Amino acid sequence: MTQPPGLDNLFIGIAGLIGAGKSTLATALGRHMGLDVYYEPVEDNEYLADFYRDTARYSFATQIYLLNRRFQQHQEIIWRGRPAIQDRTIYEDAIFAKMLSETGLMEPRDFRTYVQLFKHMSNFMCKPSAIIYLDVKPERSMERIKERARGVETGISLEYLQALYNEYENFVMDISRRVPTIRVSWDQYRDVEEMAEVIQREYMNATFLREVQAWQGP
Repeated sequence: MTQPPGLDNLFIGIAGLIGAGKSTLATALGRHMGLDVYYEPVEDNEYLADFYRDTARYSFATQIYLLNRRFQQHQEIIWRGRPAIQDRTIYEDAIFAKMLSETGLMEPRDFRTYVQLFKHMSNFMCKPSAIIYLDVKPERSMERIKERARGVETGISLEYLQALYNEYENFVMDISRRVPTIRVSWDQYRDVEEMAEVIQREYMNATFLREVQAWQGP
């Protein structure tokens, strides 16, 4: 697709719970807006199966692995200088780490180390142009996890998703003070192409985007 004018330095991040539809929306937006698409490292994540099998033991190693991969991806987007969209942002990694710490699945010293490392890395990160938050309730997230039937995700509980959702709500309130954030109720759209068109239209209205912190679909 021909890229719309004014998007030379566009960098969009998509945020949301597990199974929220981030990859699907990233693909559609990439096609609609002529953006490079960067997907979350899942298939080649060598820690993921161990993490879901024994979360407490592998929580720190998994979070460090993901932080490293996400930072590498984030920096590649900036260095290449091409308009891009990222399936899950680096800022969300801290949500998972915090939730793991608060639920006793990550040792306090490990969480402190993680936070310190994240803060040091953040000094070298450029902020996205905008973040799109897909608001999906934990129950719906669980349904989608079961539908796609990824073996490593079989151990995910509704309680785990609820804890994540609560942290995401705090995250959105905080990040929207620093990065323009479009909040989308995913279930209001039956067609991902329709959602992509709406988001593109709202993004192109730059005045609206700078002023708004959260947006609910019509």
